[in-house]
Amino acid sequence: MSEKEIVTGGKKLKEKMLKTIEGYKDLTDEQKNCIHVYYGYGKGKTTSSFGLAIRALGAGKKVAIVQFDKGYDGENEHYNERNILRKLKELGYPVEIQPTGCERMNEDGTFRFKSNDDDLAEAQRGLSIAKDLVQNGDQDLLILDEIIAAVAYNLLKKEEVEEVIALYRKNQRFELVMTGHKLWDGLEEKVDLITEMRKVKHYFDAGIPAREGIEF
Repeated sequence: MSEKEIVTGGKKLKEKMLKTIEGYKDLTDEQKNCIHVYYGYGKGKTTSSFGLAIRALGAGKKVAIVQFDKGYDGENEHYNERNILRKLKELGYPVEIQPTGCERMNEDGTFRFKSNDDDLAEAQRGLSIAKDLVQNGDQDLLILDEIIAAVAYNLLKKEEVEEVIALYRKNQRFELVMTGHKLWDGLEEKVDLITEMRKVKHYFDAGIPAREGIEF
């Protein structure tokens, strides 16, 4: 690529950026808020959404998080990211976290995959909390962690999640993030951003299990 082409490309990119910035100014407050979906079978969905939570808190924004199928009994914490978020709340940062779900870790370190009635009830509890926050919460960022996965694992119906999206679209006063493993037909048209975490290579296949501070 010649120096002239580089200069020309830079100019066009700058013009596009300026046009985007000017157009953004004309949007309503609601139009400036978006729905993110982080999905896939690669590592990083919850990590990305919680990283966004930290960024939002750093910018002085209020954050609410509802987690599906990641319960907490008040004693056995399997997800260390929640430890730091609780510490941040103690320090006065405006973050609320609502874990829902039943215990799935077996004593031998394996995972219980089969769902029962209690798991379904907890998913409905999470859905109820999510709807209430969408309609009445004062957060600037709402993260519904694993709500997409809850559909893939038959804990929720896709129509129930789409109802949450429809409620949000009636009053887009905050940013909404959803995570999970697998999209369903029609979801892409209902959201604004989709990032796929695609597994290219994973050390789990080489015999390295989930590790504290890295996977949980």
